[in-house]
Amino acid sequence: MTVASLATSEGAGWPEQLPLLPHPMELLVGLISFGILYWAFAKYVVPRLEELYDKRRAAIEGGIEHAAQAQHEAEEAKAKYEAQLHDARAEAAQIREQARGQGAQIVEEARTKANEEGARLIDSAHKQIEAERQQASVQLRGEVGRLSTDLAGKIVGESLEDEARQRGIVERFLADLESGDVTPTSVGTEAGS
Repeated sequence: MTVASLATSEGAGWPEQLPLLPHPMELLVGLISFGILYWAFAKYVVPRLEELYDKRRAAIEGGIEHAAQAQHEAEEAKAKYEAQLHDARAEAAQIREQARGQGAQIVEEARTKANEEGARLIDSAHKQIEAERQQASVQLRGEVGRLSTDLAGKIVGESLEDEARQRGIVERFLADLESGDVTPTSVGTEAGS
């Protein structure tokens, strides 16, 4: 039995022997509703979804490109930073070496100045000692001359107060003493000989 024969055999209504088949009017309304829904989806929803999909894909691809570019820039910045760090370390090592050299030079200069100052102080001390020795010698000569003229005056019994004469005698005696012509003798030895 076919559907058409069943429809005609029973009359105008839908056969009851085929309960699983939809009623033709329901089928027609369903197909028209499906067509309208399909048209509405195809006209409004699908283009909007396609547009959103394209935007999303573009955003993702742009994000990937942006991330790749950012990573590339980060790698370049890292390489630049490492190069600057290497240069800074090399410069710091160079500065340290220069500082060591300058420190050694400063120490050497200070040592040289200290040696020069020490030599100058020693030379100054020698000069001062020599000057004091000469001053003491002059004072000692004057004192020896005065004592010897007093002693000679007491021995001779006459005054040797004449300063020019006194100075001449003392100078002659000291010159003879320094040249070695006069040897000092003690009073006890002279008396015994």
